[in-house]
Amino acid sequence: MAAHRKPRQRTLPGSAARFSATLALAGATAATAFEGSGHAEPLLTPDEVKAKADRLYEEAEAATEKYNGAKEKADAARTAANALRDEAARRTERLNVSRNALGSFATAQYRSRGLDPAVQLALTSDPVRYLAGAELTERVGERQATAIAGVQRQMREISQVRREAGERLAELEERRAELARHRSTIRKKLAAAEALLARLTADQRAAYTAQDGTPTGRADRDTARTARGTPVPVAAPNARAAQAVAYAYGALGKPYVWGATGPSAFDCSGLTQAAWRSAGVSLPRTTYTQINAGQRVPRSQLAPGDLVFFYSGVSHVGLYIGGGRMIHAPRAGAPVRIAPIDQMPYAGATRVA
Repeated sequence: MAAHRKPRQRTLPGSAARFSATLALAGATAATAFEGSGHAEPLLTPDEVKAKADRLYEEAEAATEKYNGAKEKADAARTAANALRDEAARRTERLNVSRNALGSFATAQYRSRGLDPAVQLALTSDPVRYLAGAELTERVGERQATAIAGVQRQMREISQVRREAGERLAELEERRAELARHRSTIRKKLAAAEALLARLTADQRAAYTAQDGTPTGRADRDTARTARGTPVPVAAPNARAAQAVAYAYGALGKPYVWGATGPSAFDCSGLTQAAWRSAGVSLPRTTYTQINAGQRVPRSQLAPGDLVFFYSGVSHVGLYIGGGRMIHAPRAGAPVRIAPIDQMPYAGATRVA
């Protein structure tokens, strides 16, 4: 009988064995990664996606208002610095005229009897040090002493103006850095919100957008045309409030752009500022300063033209138009529209005029 032999196992060459082991390890690593990814990124329900997107948009709007405030201060610092530099240039020009006059006197004095120490000021390369160390008023005539004192005063004033200009420029640099931080925050929040909303179906996305209020329909467009054509389109408490409301109706359908104040795009506080500016009233730039720009009114006494604010941080504002509704610039991707004021956490209201 033939003996039964165990089949001989074939071994892979060294390189093939190593390649096989590498594939197996890669497969195990990939499986672990997928499991870890699934654990770290659980599937969200449509309601959870909407809730997270809401928070991100709210945080983006809060950052937008901080950006607006920083920009307002940066603009003020830039204006002040430019004004101070212009003032320093004007004062320097006047100083040069005074020094030239002293130089003419020095030339005449040198030709007649030698250069008096008092007028060496016009020729020295360091007049500040020279003037500080010389007791000139005891050695020159009254006229020359007065002229030299005037030069001293002008130098001190120019030095002070230049110091103030330097301080404003330093403040401007700080504001620019602050603007960059807020700008980065806004963009990250908006990108994260859009990535979340991309998970929704078209119908779910439409429902989410509708929660910000109704897009501009034919009735709203007709009202806007009427508002632009008449001075008092609604039962506002006064003509200025009516004009602010009319402007807001005219802005219906225009896009939300953070940092924008019109006329082609707005953010929330930019819209209310522009609406009241059209009525001849200057409002501060941000929601948290606009709320203090007038008289606080209870919700039960709201009238068209009042500013209505939302969220605990007062990070959103709309313009009340009556009937429990407002016109507001909701968020990126949702243009200026009409919405009920009870759709967001109510924070208070202010009557501007």
